[in-house]
Formats: sequence, structure tokens, C-alpha cells
Amino acid sequence: MAAQVQRMSRLMVKTLRDDPADAEVLSHKLLVRAGFVRRTAAGVWSWLPLGKKVLANVERIVREEMDAIGAQEVLLPALLPREPYEATGRWEEYGAELFRLQDRKGGDYLLGPTHEEIFTQLVKDQCTSYKDLPVILYQIQTKYRDEARPRAGILRGREFTMKDSYSFDTADEGLAESYALHRAAYQRIFERLGLDYRICAATAGAMGGSKSEEFLAPAAAGEDTFADCPSCDYAANTEAVSFELKAVDGSAVPALEEVPTPDTPTIETLAAYLQVPASTTLKNLLVKVDGEIVGIGVPGDREVDMGKVEAHFAPAAVELVGAEDFEGRPDLVKGYVGPQGLEKVKFLADPRIAPGTAWITGANQAGVHAKNVVAGRDFEVDQYVDVVTVQEGDPCPNCGTGLNLDRAIEIGHIFQLGRKYADAFQLDVLGQNGKPVRVTMGSYGIGVSRAVAALAEQHADDKGLVWPKEVAPADVHVVAAGKAAQTELALSVAEQLAEAGVRVLVDERPGVSPGVKFTDAELFGVPTILVAGRRTAEGIVELKDRRTGEREELPVAEAIAKIVG
Repeated sequence: MAAQVQRMSRLMVKTLRDDPADAEVLSHKLLVRAGFVRRTAAGVWSWLPLGKKVLANVERIVREEMDAIGAQEVLLPALLPREPYEATGRWEEYGAELFRLQDRKGGDYLLGPTHEEIFTQLVKDQCTSYKDLPVILYQIQTKYRDEARPRAGILRGREFTMKDSYSFDTADEGLAESYALHRAAYQRIFERLGLDYRICAATAGAMGGSKSEEFLAPAAAGEDTFADCPSCDYAANTEAVSFELKAVDGSAVPALEEVPTPDTPTIETLAAYLQVPASTTLKNLLVKVDGEIVGIGVPGDREVDMGKVEAHFAPAAVELVGAEDFEGRPDLVKGYVGPQGLEKVKFLADPRIAPGTAWITGANQAGVHAKNVVAGRDFEVDQYVDVVTVQEGDPCPNCGTGLNLDRAIEIGHIFQLGRKYADAFQLDVLGQNGKPVRVTMGSYGIGVSRAVAALAEQHADDKGLVWPKEVAPADVHVVAAGKAAQTELALSVAEQLAEAGVRVLVDERPGVSPGVKFTDAELFGVPTILVAGRRTAEGIVELKDRRTGEREELPVAEAIAKIVG
């Protein structure tokens, strides 16, 4: 089937020579400079013709692989009623990220950030028997989240394109199979897209459910940090990295001793005063969980990962204590809190604070700390949770090798939701034995517009974008150097390639210098560049591989044959 030739003279595109002033990451800079996207408002972007072609190609690949596992495409509304989200508690759980609005009659609505509730209702309406299941439904649709700090161009916006799919099964074994189908489909999708990616263990967070994995694309611009073991296949988002609890024999530790430590309200000042490593001290962070004060203990040389803390207590609201929380609480002395003196305060600790380990910590008196404070002897831990920020070199949970840490962009996330949403909406079908069976669900997302940004981050050089073939806005970028004969040849070659089914972008703009045309061709990142230049009279054109930079001069017929392949 013949393809269409896109002429640059008729294309709505305006390239920029300089990076946008507000651009912080590579994809933001290049996609704007190349005229693929333009900012409409903070976190809201318009897709221009070339950018829309790339976005559509990503959607096509996603759609083909979803269809291949038997998934059925639907399209649900983005404007959603409040009631389903009230039923699951997420109307409040989402907090300020949720776009809430009212219609003229005062009815509450939201702009959908994700669609578990609506898909569950749809299946409840359409499926009544075990014979109707299993079923996998998906959509490619715009989602909305009111990001507090939208940044990095299309990487973190308030409006974005997402593929979300949902599996519905009558048994856990069926859910495991649906999950495996999605996992394999995601691998094929990201390989076809040309993305370097890692599959990482992840926390379920507000989504709920049991098993959860993320697909992360390593990139300096990524907002996720993942741990990767150089010796085994372990990989996990740092929020999901766990540390094994290992009790030690603390029977030989001397009795607790309180020592004066004036003006030492921080770990740094304490370690300096006592001339000890920070790792021997116990840092106690106080937070409020739905208004109730909770203590969290970690080694003094480690930082508390608030993301892990929030994930542990979700959906409860978590915030740091304020000065007012110390009033009327003699057991809470700011800067000198120790777990051995806390009253009516639940105390959580990192697994490194294992039974038998000894610490230097606050004595719950201003200017006083305590030494030889032993976990399990001098204080009890109500619950152990992994809450510290993972560091480079921390032991791999599988083999003990020091972990590597890398930045990455989350491009996909898969969850075994189980029955959380089915329970909320009483999603039952009639089983084989004639009795109701509660349905179990999976939820699977791909950031479609985010994948475009990830591709731009991973596939670029100092000249511009370098798109993989399947997602590029064209297969060949034909450039006419400028003279009439060169333009005539360029258009002729473009038409011949299009007749053979090759997608062609041809730059035949009159009055534009060859230098500008070549610069734009490099910036656009089409895989192959064909130039009708100085040897046009001989019927010779130049082919350039945008990825490798390799060039060769060939007769027109040979060049066309090589491209068509």
C-alpha cells in the first residue's frame, strides 16, 4: 500500500535553535526544539503533527500487543461521578492530586486519574456467569492528576496518555495467568519500542493488592531510583528493597547509662560531641498518622524514606510532628527522644534495629543522651518496617552483593489487585456450582506519552533526537539541498519510496538554506536521511544512518532498493 509523502513546506512545524528557558531534562529540550510538542499550560501539552505521529506509533504497538493476548479495547469516559470513588475510599485518598469539579446542578465529578472503579462497574453490568470470564479489557485514554510541581515536559504533567487494562478472573490461578500474559506483553512492547528497561519489584501503594512490578527505563531524568544487583537478577524500586531482620546476642552489653550531652539536638552534633560514628546512634523520627503520634527508629547515619513510610500507612494521612505536638507531653523532648521513654506512642523501627543491637539515643531529657540502649531489653519495637533510604552498596536481599543505584523513568506498572475493588462493588458471578463467586482482578498500566519522553531521553545525541524505526515519525527524511534540480529529484525519490509503502518526510522548502535543512533533519531524528545534493546531476544521492552517522553515496535506484529492503 502506498504511503503518504509529508512535505515540509506544508507541515506545521517550527524548530528552535536554543533550548527552552524552563527545560531541565533532555526530552523536554529536544521535543520542544524539534516542534513535536508545545506547552499550553503548566503540565499541559499540545502534540504537534510530528509528535502526534510518534505518539500514535507508540499507541499502535501497545494496541497490537494487547490485542495479541486477547484483550478487548474499550473507551470509558474521563469525566467520572464521585460515587464509585467514594465506595472505594479513593475520593479522599487521592487528596489534592484529584481534579474535582461540579456540574451546574451541584453534582460532584472528577477527571479520571485511573479507572479501576469504572471498569469494575462495567464488568458487574456485563458479566454474570463464570462463562463470561476470564476477560481482559483495556483502553488508551487521557488521564488527569493535579501534580503539585509539573515538570520535565511531558514526563510529569497534569494531563497524559495512558494505556490501562484490567483482568477479571474467577480464581487466583486465573489472575496469575492474566498477570503473566501482561508481563510478557509488556516485554514485547518495550522491546519493539526500542526502550532499555528493567523489571523491578515494587510496592502496591494506594492501588492495593499483592504482587506488583514496575517497568523502569534507566535515564538520568528519571524520578524513580531502582536498585540493581550486579551478581544476580535482583532489581527493585528502592521503596520495595527489604533488609533482613537478624537478631544478635546483646547479653554482654553493659546497663543503660545516661550521659550529659549539652547542645546536641541533631545526630551530627551528638556524634561530634561523643566522637562516635553516626551509625552507632539511633535516630527517632516522630510522625502523625491520622493525627496519632508514631515513632520511627533508624540508624543515625541513614535517612528515612518518607515514601516508604507513607506507603506503609496508606491510605492513612502521614505528616511530621510540629512544635505544638510537644506541648503537654513531658515524654517527648525535641531533639532528645529515645524509644525507652516513650509513653503511649507506637514505635516502629528499621530491621537494622534488631533485637540485641545496642545504640546511643535520646534520654528524653534536654541535653542528655543514653548509651548501651539495647533493642528488646531497654525498649520494645512494635513493628519492623523497611523505611530507610537505600544506599549504594547496601546488600542485595537475594545474594548479599552490594547493590547499584540508578535513576529511571517508570513506563509501566502491573498489579495483582485481588478482590479489593470487587469487594467494594460486590462483583460476583455465578460459579460452576451455581453459587456466587467473587471475582479477582489485575490492573496494568503503560504511560504512553511518558514512553515518548523515555525514548527521547534514551535515543538522542548532541545533534537531536534519534528515533527507533517503529516509533519514528517517518522512515526516511529526504532533503533537497536547494537547487531546482535537487528539489525535483528529491520529490521524485519521495514519491517512489511512498509507492513502495515507505513513510517519507521530504524537505523541499524554498528559500531555506541547506544548513538549516540538515540541522532540522538531525534534530527530527528520522532513522534514515537521504540527501539530493551536489551529485544530483549524476543521479547520485547520499544516504545517512541517523543512529550511526555512517554515510554512503549511491545511484538513486540502489538507494531506493536499499531503503525498501
